[in-house]
Amino acid sequence: MQKVSIIGFDGALASAITGIIDLFRLAGVTWARIHGEFPEPRFTTRLLTRNGDPCRCINGITLLSDGSWEELDTETTENADLVIVPTIGAPIDQVLMANPDLIIWLSQFSAPNRNSISQVQLASNCTGAFLLAEAGLLNNREATTHWGFSNSFRQRYPQVNLIPDKLVTVDGHIACAGGGMAWWDLGVHLIERYAGAQVARELAKAFVIDAGRNSQAPYSGLQTKRYHSDSVILTLQDWLDSHYGEAISLQSLAAFSGLTTRSLIRRFKLATGETPTGYLQSIRIEAARRHLENSRLAVEEVTRLVGYEDVSSFSRLFRKQTGLAPGAYRSRFGR
Repeated sequence: MQKVSIIGFDGALASAITGIIDLFRLAGVTWARIHGEFPEPRFTTRLLTRNGDPCRCINGITLLSDGSWEELDTETTENADLVIVPTIGAPIDQVLMANPDLIIWLSQFSAPNRNSISQVQLASNCTGAFLLAEAGLLNNREATTHWGFSNSFRQRYPQVNLIPDKLVTVDGHIACAGGGMAWWDLGVHLIERYAGAQVARELAKAFVIDAGRNSQAPYSGLQTKRYHSDSVILTLQDWLDSHYGEAISLQSLAAFSGLTTRSLIRRFKLATGETPTGYLQSIRIEAARRHLENSRLAVEEVTRLVGYEDVSSFSRLFRKQTGLAPGAYRSRFGR
C-alpha cells in the first residue's frame, strides 16, 4: 500500500489534516462496505510533527502524532511516502517564523525521487503552499493557494507562477490545492493518480464529493484588489464601483484620475495586479454574480445592467472568469 504522511504543525487547520487522512484511509474501503464487498485499503497514513510532539490546531484541538518528520526517509525506497502539507490556519507569518526547521526539511524535495519520478511526491493544501514557497520549492513552477491570499503570495514569491483560479495544480512532482476545503479535491486527485480513476470515482461518490470542480474562481471576490495605498487608484476604484454599468473607455478613466493613459495602466497594475480594463471587467462580473445569486432577472437583463450589450460575449467572459456559464452559476449559488 502507498504510504501517505501529513505534516502537522501548531496553527494548522484541523479539518485539512483529519479530512484528508479520512479520504486516504477509506479509499477502497467505504465503497466496498456500502456494497457489501470486502474492503481493500489502498493507503496507510500517519501524522508527522517536529520531534513527534502533539499538534495543536487553530481550532484548539490537539492531535497526537505518529512520529517525527525528521525521521522520514524520502530518498531510498521505491515506495517513498507521499507528503502532504495542510492549510495554515493561524497567521501565515507567525507559522513561517515558528517553523524554520520544517522549511529547511521541505527544501529536500527540490528534486523528484529518482525511483518515483512520474508521481506527485509532495502536495500542499490552501495556504500550506506558503511553506513550500518559503522552502524555494515552487520557484518557476505552477502553483495555487487560497484566492484570498493570492496577492500576498505573489508579492512574497514573485518567482512562482501562481494561478489562483485553479483548484489543483500539478507541476512535476509537486501538487497544490486552492482554498480551505480543497483538500477534498486534492485528495481525490492524488488517489486517482496512485490508485486509479475507478477508486477515486467510487470514493467521491461515497463521500458525496463534487469531483468535477476545477476552479475556485466562483468563490473569489474583489476585496483583495484594494489592499494597497495608492490614493489615486483607490478613488478611481470607488468611482468604478458606482459607474461600472456605463460606457467607459481607458481614456475617460485616465482623464478622471488626472493621469496619462500610460501612467494609469502602470500605477493601476502595480496597485491591484490588473489593468484598468481587466479590473472593470471583474467589477462587472462581480455585479452580475450578485444579480444571478439574488434575483430572477433574465441573463439578457443582467448583461445590460452590468454594462454589456452582447449576451454571447458576456456569457463567454463570465465563464472565463468564474468557470461557470451564467445559468450554471445561478443554479449553484442562487438563493
